[in-house]
Amino acid sequence: MYKYCGLNCRIHKKSRNKCQFCRFKKCVLAGMSHTAIRFGRTPLAERNQLMAEFHTEVGWINPEAANLQNLAKHLHKSYLRHFTLTKSNARAILAGRDGKHTPFIIHDMKSLAAGQEILNSRWPSVAPTLSPEPLRPQELTGEVELSFFRHVQIRQAEEVQKVTEFAKSIPGFVKLDINDQVTMLKYSVIEVMIIRLVNFTNKDGALMSGGEAFVTREFLKSVRKPFCDMMEPKFEFSNKFNALELEDCDLALFIAAIILCGDRPGLVNAKAIEDLQDEVLQALELQLKALHPESPLLFAKLLQKMTDLRPLVAEHVRIIHLLKKNELDMCLHPLFKEIMEDLC
Repeated sequence: MYKYCGLNCRIHKKSRNKCQFCRFKKCVLAGMSHTAIRFGRTPLAERNQLMAEFHTEVGWINPEAANLQNLAKHLHKSYLRHFTLTKSNARAILAGRDGKHTPFIIHDMKSLAAGQEILNSRWPSVAPTLSPEPLRPQELTGEVELSFFRHVQIRQAEEVQKVTEFAKSIPGFVKLDINDQVTMLKYSVIEVMIIRLVNFTNKDGALMSGGEAFVTREFLKSVRKPFCDMMEPKFEFSNKFNALELEDCDLALFIAAIILCGDRPGLVNAKAIEDLQDEVLQALELQLKALHPESPLLFAKLLQKMTDLRPLVAEHVRIIHLLKKNELDMCLHPLFKEIMEDLC
């Protein structure tokens, strides 16, 4: 039992003996076994459990932070429940450390056609009328981009459902005006999907279909316009965002803060939304200080990322409207038709 310190002291090799409390806190967060310290660090699989236990203990030591930590814990559990492919799982697949998943590599039109069966077999059955159809011969010769885009839309439609359910789990969200709930989701869902995409990308490409396929960045850049312009800005954003090295528990709070933006057009009660967001941001700042003491500017950087998402979404919407105008045979998902109408 160490004397409490609320300064979140920076712990490194030279300063590690200056504050026993902060050193112990960092050791526990790094994976050291709290219940059996003499046995050394625990496996990474137990890290989330240790972090949850630590949040409870710190809440007891510092009662003022207990409510914020409970909020963080609640949103983290909800995040894991609704977004089953977590960042840690995706990183393991991308790094080749997951023996159960060896993604099929899509790097050209031929491999895309060969991977069609994998894409179809792994697609969730959201509704019979929305199930993706096999590539037709004419699509293989010139319209493969449209077919691939249709597949991506179906996956994204399921992601919208997950974002909606996660939003409902945010304390206070369902008590807001129903029109405000719809408005917040319409304006935030693409931003949230971009943040979720960050988990599945590296500098070379992105995971698809629950980690069963990997499409290369070079292939996406090689497809015809405007499809080739759709992903490259997201890769650039993802590479910078991944450098922040956030945990899934951090992303849960960050995504909640994105959803609860009080500056969306047409909100009825922006003040109530801003109050909820402020509480989530306080919880995020507290957690970042505890889990990332070596990065004191991380919270400010995340606030800037929220701003950076806006032009990224605007460019995405511009490309979608360009496709709607020029691609007469393109089937835009009804859900995204409704979303895009408000994001013109």
